[in-house]
Amino acid sequence: MSKYVILMDVSGDIEQASVDKWDLKFIPMQYSLGDEMRTSNGPESEDVLKLFYDGQRNGDLTKTSQITPFQYEEYFEPYLKEGFSVLYLCLSSGLSSTYSAACLAKESLKEKYPELDVYPIDTLAATGGMGVLAEIALRNREKGLSIEENRDDLLSLIPRQRNWFLVQDLKYLKRGGRISATTAVFGTMLNIKPILKIDDQGKLTTIAKKRGNKMAVQALVDYFKEYYDPTAPNIVYICNADCKDLGDLLAEKILKEFPNVEIKQTTLSPIIGAHTGPGMLILCHVGK
Repeated sequence: MSKYVILMDVSGDIEQASVDKWDLKFIPMQYSLGDEMRTSNGPESEDVLKLFYDGQRNGDLTKTSQITPFQYEEYFEPYLKEGFSVLYLCLSSGLSSTYSAACLAKESLKEKYPELDVYPIDTLAATGGMGVLAEIALRNREKGLSIEENRDDLLSLIPRQRNWFLVQDLKYLKRGGRISATTAVFGTMLNIKPILKIDDQGKLTTIAKKRGNKMAVQALVDYFKEYYDPTAPNIVYICNADCKDLGDLLAEKILKEFPNVEIKQTTLSPIIGAHTGPGMLILCHVGK
């Protein structure tokens, strides 16, 4: 069986303990905080994340840059030179062009390394949803699954992913063109908290609006209950954009009803946080 590495780009969120245990590799991405450009190479420290979200609260503009096919070749090739194939978990094609860029790099590298493989996986997910898939892929490799078997298992699970989002600051949705300026103003005045999900096409869509965090967190719990599948991998990721109190509340409510699930909590990476703002709460799992 050929050797292979597992990579994920840093738009995904995963516990550092899992990274260290199973040697997950990362594709770096760039983001800005005000006038400063930064590079994220993996899970950021809590100090860096606090600085990022405080900067947003103070009015610093944030944005990200796309990875080009040439950059992907530069990231993948060192592993191929060492005789490793590559299994790469990529941000949803419904949110970014990174998957198509990775596929172009794959075709170019195949000419130079015909005996090895690069498998970009369109996760149709982001943040903790990618973390769930990465955890499964890493455990599959430890069990001895080949790269093809691992790829096929992930592809079978992707349609069953559930990625739920609670939004606090509506100006970031307005800036991204997902809601109107009028909706953002009145929603903020009325303390409206939109609930979004990533749909079957890998795109963000609004599915509900709740008044206040208490009702919004309970809505996430209700969605989890509706789609919970006891036969699915029981890894659950809860990611927060500097609102750990809400993450703890959500975890407590889920564990009260489903004590056997494996909940992992992280702070949302700047790559996704740049587009969603502070206060975002995310619940990701494989379900029905």
